[in-house]
Amino acid sequence: MNITRLLARAALVPVVGGVVLLGAGSASAHVTVTASETGAGAYTVLTFSVPHGCEGSPTTAIRIAMPEEIVAATPTRQPFYDVTKVMKKLDQPITDTHGNKTTERVAEVVYTAKTPLPDGERDTFELSVQLPDAAGETLTFPTIQKCEQGKTAWTEVPADGESGDELESPAPSVTITEAAGSSDGAGSSDGASSSDGASSSDEADDSDGNGLAIGGLVAGLLGLLAGGAALARTRTKA
Repeated sequence: MNITRLLARAALVPVVGGVVLLGAGSASAHVTVTASETGAGAYTVLTFSVPHGCEGSPTTAIRIAMPEEIVAATPTRQPFYDVTKVMKKLDQPITDTHGNKTTERVAEVVYTAKTPLPDGERDTFELSVQLPDAAGETLTFPTIQKCEQGKTAWTEVPADGESGDELESPAPSVTITEAAGSSDGAGSSDGASSSDGASSSDEADDSDGNGLAIGGLVAGLLGLLAGGAALARTRTKA
């Protein structure tokens, strides 16, 4: 390897590592959310993470506002908190695929600590929801963190072209991706074509092989007959 290239790569490693670590440290200071699934229309478990208190003060409650696109939310049991769902009436009732009519949605999920969460400890909160069928859309979950002294509003939403990393207190968010298997049709078609092509090729190979085998057998029989005839002529002459 070229010595100059080797030295350049060696010099680049600490720089890249520093950027990654800086990004991780910055993100860990915020209240964040991760999704077990992000595909459009998928059922997913949202995990909200609270990494610290308010300027050193223990956390006493977490209020998570749900986007209008999400109607229902099922919290996972949290032994250290009392959980309450705040409902809001829908402007227009929704009828699901089973014919059930829904007239209200979950507007907020509130976790109230039985014992305040110390500033030096973190905790997580899980919600099971169904994502809307809207690939490319970003859902935000404005969250209020209440503490024994003060509170922090994680409610800032980046403007168009702005990164959430530039905000001081960004709202947790999830970006919806394409539904799983949305391109299966094309993939299946390609797979079928490949499979058919392979089958046709195999059949052609089998036919060629069978033809060669039959030709060889016929040639062998003709040779055997010719040899027998020659032997008979020899014995007749003798």
